[in-house]
Amino acid sequence: MTMPTNTPGPHSFGPPPGMPGMPPPFPQQPRNGLGVAALVIGIVGVLIALVPFMFWLGAILGLLALIFGIIGMGKANKGEATNKGSALTGVITGALAIVISIVWVVVLATAVKDVAEEIEKENDKLKSGTTAPADPGSEPSDSPEPTETAPAALAFGQSHTYPDGVKVNVSKPRAYKPDQFAAGHTKGNSAFQVTITIVNGSKKALDVATALPDASDAEGSPADAIFDGSDATEMFQGTVLPGKQAKSDFAFSLPADADQEMQLEMAPKILEYEDVIWTGKTK
Repeated sequence: MTMPTNTPGPHSFGPPPGMPGMPPPFPQQPRNGLGVAALVIGIVGVLIALVPFMFWLGAILGLLALIFGIIGMGKANKGEATNKGSALTGVITGALAIVISIVWVVVLATAVKDVAEEIEKENDKLKSGTTAPADPGSEPSDSPEPTETAPAALAFGQSHTYPDGVKVNVSKPRAYKPDQFAAGHTKGNSAFQVTITIVNGSKKALDVATALPDASDAEGSPADAIFDGSDATEMFQGTVLPGKQAKSDFAFSLPADADQEMQLEMAPKILEYEDVIWTGKTK
């Protein structure tokens, strides 16, 4: 009796012996969209967060970049994307935009609080009648805040000293080159930077958070403050103790004229000190 064999017949199916299996016809493409979106949105969010009163938009973009970046990193870890570096950069820049926005909130809240306190003090003085002597020729019991009449204008490089000893100096303007991501600078304009120094020669601590200079060109048109990644403008922050000083740089964008003149106006603390004007040529 003949036994059946296991030899494949002529109609058997399957790959011939020794041939490898066939690869998938269409390999999966990397899904890098979220990583790229996180990178772009994060950079834009940081730039916008540096602009005063636009930080809220920077915070929103930073949050989106953070979310997209985290999802993009997850896809990269699963092998579904190949741009883990871009996603990570998006996470970092998104977080930075959020931090900058939080700093702006703290600075503005402090400024509003200081203004409210000064207004309340002035109202209390008016109610108590300590802002003027009760009888002609008599002196008030409390010395008034230093609100002497400021000079008409100072030249850049000169200093102004208030009655209580607080001194402010604005350096001569120097040419400044904003970087490619600068905010507040228009192409074709001239950029200039000054250094402002506040010396606290009084006997009490001085909050300089509201020391914000305003600049204008020769025609009186406001000049935009420049913010970039190279510390073009650094806001004053915190409190200056007696005998100490604070120094910050401020950059402004002015129309490019052959005979350029710049004017800057500021006070070391609003409401408590009179504004002083500095003016002069930038070239």
